[in-house]
Amino acid sequence: MADRPRPLLLAGAVAVVVTAVSLVGGSWLARRLDDDTGFDDDVVLDVPGEYQEPTGGSNGDASGTPLPDVALAGADDVAVRTGDLLGTPMVINLWFSTCIPCRRELADFADVHRSLGDDVRFVGVNPFDSEPVMQRFADERGVAYELFRDPDAALMNELRVVNYPVTLFVAADGTVVDQTGELDQNELTAKIEELLL
Repeated sequence: MADRPRPLLLAGAVAVVVTAVSLVGGSWLARRLDDDTGFDDDVVLDVPGEYQEPTGGSNGDASGTPLPDVALAGADDVAVRTGDLLGTPMVINLWFSTCIPCRRELADFADVHRSLGDDVRFVGVNPFDSEPVMQRFADERGVAYELFRDPDAALMNELRVVNYPVTLFVAADGTVVDQTGELDQNELTAKIEELLL
């Protein structure tokens, strides 16, 4: 009878050791994952419960280069080359429906298009959504400008886009004058005014 408390004591000691190993090992594993995979420590929640994309990003920068001439899918999947869109100053916005920053900015793009759409061509390019999902999402935000899909990721790959959204400001001759990430209405308007100078 005197030996009965030993299993409880042994179980308690095992629990303490397991907890210590878990804490130390978990901390080590977290550091290793961060070091080996490059996880970004700068991801923050500035709106509770809403993921904010990292601001550093690793997109390529196409500024100062010609717009890549690739095929996009237009209405009914008819192929349209980006080179055929040139001739007037253009704003090309790459976005998709589950991208939180894209959701935030798309209604602003629709508003600016309504006021400046006669001066600059607006084009939306979506690499991930099906045509019905893309169109429904854009309609809900008041988008009335041209929408294309990039189902083969041709434009996305040429531009080395990793983080979304991306907006290109393209001169009439096809030169990418500027490339940005998320924009609000005032920032977009200012960028277009610079493009039109």
